[in-house]
Amino acid sequence: MSNASLFPDEFAPVPVPGSAAAPGAHAPLPERLRPRKLDEVVGQRHLLGDGMPLRVALESGRPHSMILWGPPGVGKTTLARLMAQFFDAQFIAISAVLGGVKDIREAVERAEVAAGQGRRTIVFVDEVHRFNKAQQDAFLPHVESGLFSFIGATTENPSFEVNSALLSRATVHVLKSLDEQDMRELLARGRAALGAPPITEAATLRLIGYADGDARRVLNTLETVAQLTPAGTAEIDEALLERTLGEQLRRYDKGGDQFYDVISALHKSVRGSNPDAALYWLVRMLDGGVDARYITRRLIRMASEDIGNADPRALRLCLDAAETYERLGSPEGELTLAQAVVYLAIAPKSNAVYNAYNNVRALIKQDASRPVPVHLRNAPTRLMKELGYGKAYRYAHDFPGAYVAGEQYLPDGLEDQRFYEPVPRGLEIKIGARLDELRRLDAEARDGGEPGGEG
Repeated sequence: MSNASLFPDEFAPVPVPGSAAAPGAHAPLPERLRPRKLDEVVGQRHLLGDGMPLRVALESGRPHSMILWGPPGVGKTTLARLMAQFFDAQFIAISAVLGGVKDIREAVERAEVAAGQGRRTIVFVDEVHRFNKAQQDAFLPHVESGLFSFIGATTENPSFEVNSALLSRATVHVLKSLDEQDMRELLARGRAALGAPPITEAATLRLIGYADGDARRVLNTLETVAQLTPAGTAEIDEALLERTLGEQLRRYDKGGDQFYDVISALHKSVRGSNPDAALYWLVRMLDGGVDARYITRRLIRMASEDIGNADPRALRLCLDAAETYERLGSPEGELTLAQAVVYLAIAPKSNAVYNAYNNVRALIKQDASRPVPVHLRNAPTRLMKELGYGKAYRYAHDFPGAYVAGEQYLPDGLEDQRFYEPVPRGLEIKIGARLDELRRLDAEARDGGEPGGEG
């Protein structure tokens, strides 16, 4: 394949049989540079290289239904249109954002007409995850009958967003963001098309970083910068980017998979005790404009889920960080979030409370509603006292060490159940030793012996 790039999705279509000519000089830059044949496409080498799935499918001469899953600006629509051109098929595009059942019905009618003329049809649905279940199901009988090949494009995980019935009838192809080499090629081609001045290495890296592998974004940004660059400018540098784009240079997808992937990376870096990685993902989130209050909520959760009683100070530190941020705001308050993230990362880890809580939830969900042991029941009325409520209860503070060895607090049938098992890290080493001693006293009391000292 050549070193041209795989171009963006949402602009005017690639010419297919019977369509208009290539775009004019006033079309957006991404459309002017859109590939017009398959061999001009780069990126997606794992799909389009020799022997790779899409290349093999195209060379077989038999189109198949598929889901193209990938981030914005990697060429999902372009690939679909090029496939229609390759197979000399009628291409019908439906936007799931704007379309509905009426559009699906019209697509079926057009496909039936084309089939009567001996021509194939490809029905392309952009943002297919926006269609509801009934709309997605409307395609099933026609895909099964072979009336048309279905191609859906989505930026969301199809496992969650596409109905299983439709998903089972389509091959999922995962498209990747463009790499640095591809982005540099895009910038070079774009600069040549615009007649723009050279771009410094620092500005090039900044543009590539900002675009995050999105061809449409990098070309649109280059076009904006070129239009706002004063005549006679010798080169485009970082300072010029800052003046022309400002806050627009922030890059972060606040929705969809990337948002949750970065949160997951932060959480797992903390859990893995890597403060450098944890700081990196924190700053990625802050740089992208994520609400710091959302971040503090996640940190508080991490403190309980992954550190717990191995270092109870972690939870208090996160609460302090949240309060401090509320007082200082951004950017001053962001440093306290960094402090909390580093502390969480280096703190001893324990998920003992997390596991114990989940185990109890699982038990209660499937277990009967066991009655409270009579000796633990409150007796505010005379009748309750006559029924023996609370009669055999032993007040812990009346016993040595404020502990009643052998006392039963769980319902009948669960007396020996253990949910919380401390890990041998941090403060839970001492907590574990304490529990071991209390359980020894319980065992002695239940065996009829005299419990020893508290220890």
